[in-house]
Amino acid sequence: MQKTRSASDKKSFLFLQGVCSPFFLRLANKLASTGHQVHKLHFTMGDALYWRNRPAYSSHSFRSAPEHLPSFLKEKYQQWGITDQVLFGDRRPVHLPAIAQARQQGVHTHVFEEGYFRPHWVTLERDGVNAHSSLPKDPDWYRDTGRQFTDDFANVQPFSSSFAIRAAHDVLYHAGNALNPVAYPGYRTHASCNAIVDYAGHIRRLALSHQWKKRDSHSIEELIASSIPYYFLPLQLNSDAQIRDHSSFDGMHDVVAYVMESFAKHASGDALLVIKNHPLDGGLVNYPRMICELEKRYAIPGRTLYLETGDLTNVLRHAKGTITVNSTVGAVALELGCPTITLSDPVYNLAGLTFRGHLDAFWRSAQKPDSSLFRCFRNTVIHTTQVNGGFYSAQGIALAVDNSARMMESERSLLQELL
Repeated sequence: MQKTRSASDKKSFLFLQGVCSPFFLRLANKLASTGHQVHKLHFTMGDALYWRNRPAYSSHSFRSAPEHLPSFLKEKYQQWGITDQVLFGDRRPVHLPAIAQARQQGVHTHVFEEGYFRPHWVTLERDGVNAHSSLPKDPDWYRDTGRQFTDDFANVQPFSSSFAIRAAHDVLYHAGNALNPVAYPGYRTHASCNAIVDYAGHIRRLALSHQWKKRDSHSIEELIASSIPYYFLPLQLNSDAQIRDHSSFDGMHDVVAYVMESFAKHASGDALLVIKNHPLDGGLVNYPRMICELEKRYAIPGRTLYLETGDLTNVLRHAKGTITVNSTVGAVALELGCPTITLSDPVYNLAGLTFRGHLDAFWRSAQKPDSSLFRCFRNTVIHTTQVNGGFYSAQGIALAVDNSARMMESERSLLQELL
């Protein structure tokens, strides 16, 4: 059980760059309402727009290049008596020096990220997430620790969050950021492409989505009914830090080529490779053409099936195996008992869960994950690093705010207590 600080020992929180929604502001309001001090550092016009210049909170705009941030933060830590800093995503250019500086100054860093388990969870860890998570890689630790968590989270509070709400927040945030060259000339974005170009791709995908859903649903039904063995490769976003910073690949083109070459050489001749696009992909890469060219290169014509949409659970239930770099789809596959191999090192890459050999051997030697170990792993991870809630819808934000605040008020996280 976590202990909350007494009223005489309240914290001073510094909020850095957040997600494109009102989540950080509402979390700040919650913490302030319980007696903590709240401060904000703006890096973009989008930040300032969502913060709405609340006069009750100390705020400052950082307009210089990231290399000047450590000395600036050291000054603000002292000026505002900062005990904790809060940020979304630990690989952003403005957050890399901030995390390092906080560690030197004894300031706790609370890192938010999309959930390791979705859709009703977000991630909240100390100091880092994903490849920088403090979660152990020892399966025996999860077996021992997970025994105390037995509810399997059947009582998680669900909520709805439409793509339209998320898109509206994103557009509002980036509309403000159009003024960054003047208002925040030193800012360096973590995004890999211009927002306008990205929106154009999403509009095109949205226009074609109804047509794709009918086509892909029919293709999946036919595939499952045929009993043809198939393996599944879910695509990730080229812009995702999971690919840019936490893998050895330059982008999904390299991933697809690597997997298809191994499939051509080592998979059974009657097997298919099903490749599904990421639901938030902006459509800037012509994956069907790329896959067609790779089929010719590796002499496997007709042995791939490309999907833009489709029921992920249905595809995973019948797959002989899933190949992923480090997508959260891998955790879904493990939960469904689907043999899974990772091409990087996500938090669920544990002996007993994921395949330990080379991809070339996976096609014929894949084994199902240990369901008991996965249950212990999932329950432990959710209890220690996951917050029931979301970043975009009003209901999701309200849940995430209440549940996050309780975790952040403690001097040590639940994971630190267990470790």
